[in-house]
Amino acid sequence: MRYLIAFIALSSPLLATSSCDSVAALSLPHSTVTLAQAIPAGQLTLPAGAVPTFPGFPPPNFGNLPAFCRVAATLKPTSDSEIKVEVWMPASGTGSKWNRKLESVGNGAWAGSISYRDLASAVAAGYAAASTDTGHSETSAVFVVGHPEKLIDFAYRAVHEMTIAAKAITAAYYGASPERAYFNGCSTGGRQALTEAQRYPADYDGIIAGAAANYPTHLQGAQVWTTQITNQNDGYIPPAKYPLIHNAALEACDALDGVKDRVLEDPRRCHFDPQAIVCKGPDHATCLTPAQVEVARKIYAGPGQTIFPGLERGSELGWATLSGPAPMALANETFQYLVFKDPNWDYLTFDPARDIALADKVLGPVMNAIDPDLQPFFAHGGKLLMYHGWADPGIAPENSVNYFTSVEDAAGGKSKAANSIRLFMVPGMGHCAGGDGTDDFDKIGTLAAWVETGKAPDHIAAAHKTKGAIDRTRPLCPYPETARYQGSGSTDDAANFVCAGP
Repeated sequence: MRYLIAFIALSSPLLATSSCDSVAALSLPHSTVTLAQAIPAGQLTLPAGAVPTFPGFPPPNFGNLPAFCRVAATLKPTSDSEIKVEVWMPASGTGSKWNRKLESVGNGAWAGSISYRDLASAVAAGYAAASTDTGHSETSAVFVVGHPEKLIDFAYRAVHEMTIAAKAITAAYYGASPERAYFNGCSTGGRQALTEAQRYPADYDGIIAGAAANYPTHLQGAQVWTTQITNQNDGYIPPAKYPLIHNAALEACDALDGVKDRVLEDPRRCHFDPQAIVCKGPDHATCLTPAQVEVARKIYAGPGQTIFPGLERGSELGWATLSGPAPMALANETFQYLVFKDPNWDYLTFDPARDIALADKVLGPVMNAIDPDLQPFFAHGGKLLMYHGWADPGIAPENSVNYFTSVEDAAGGKSKAANSIRLFMVPGMGHCAGGDGTDDFDKIGTLAAWVETGKAPDHIAAAHKTKGAIDRTRPLCPYPETARYQGSGSTDDAANFVCAGP
């Protein structure tokens, strides 16, 4: 495939003009270019609803985008495939802002749409950028019914096909292939990232995998289990009590890292027991009933380390993600449509040992991305930067620790793996972003510097913002190191912390 891209770059007649319109004539295997449009600076318009909104996240500011070439294509590697991709490229010619690199971006949940928000961030930073809808336009798992090839597209094929097309489109437009290619994803995008490293190690020079949902047969099983145990035996915890549990956990453990900042540097050191706030009499807003205490304990413990870890102390404000009156749709639909193939499947019948074993059998080979052998990726200089928020209420953070450790072991130990893979745990950060921790950091810049200089990051500068203003900075440290306060100066200033081992 590298030879194909090189051939396009050297011989395509499109290179004479390098105009955006001319890319429409590009011929690629099982692909059709459906749009090639020059977008003037700040003038991108998208259909209403094309960019989903998320609570706590401002809408993207497309008005700040530079002029770029927007290319859309449909890829059909099988007769049942309908993979939509978009490639955005900073305008060519004199003064071009292209940095001669490609950044592909991941999806969330079931995907089903182009990640316009992340495309915008990448092209604004000078990258040619690529995204895919993974082969369908649904927001639920109904797209797999009667379409096994679409499941394969979603699981891994769409991102790989997008990568091949994006490199060829970029080469055709600029007359030169990208010098570096990076992938950047979180959650489902984190699973896509690890899948690329495992299945297609030559696709990227560097990969960012955040809060990776890379073990879906066990992750989604643990998520269903959490909802199930929450809604049995009168143990349901109303969201109004989440701050009660959260504050009690912080009161018990916040000072363990030497700084009281409402952030647990390593929550595994915290052994707060919800029994400490059990009601002495009738149920009340200021305490937990005995049944609620048991539910909280189980949420922390998880369904068992051989199945999936539990959530950490400090994650309580987000427990509605998994502990509501009904399961998280993504988890429920995984078992309804992908495992049992029965839309009427009832989560209250879920048996973790039995049903996760079945999921491993019927779904694991397609969806799981847990192979620790990344030597083919590492052998060509590939770098893998992982991150995960310790306060993630959706995907247990220790899942990332477990995978990272398994890769180190497969590589022959920490010293042999250290220049190829790094994990940065983010204290106080929720799922991919948010929370009281320093969740604002330059992931792609850190990865690019690592790949291009060969020097692995020994920390990442990170910040917390309130209403857009920075009110705390802190170094993020390569696992298992943590940020340690040096004993003087503001605890909101990263200069007063060093990364140190356990």
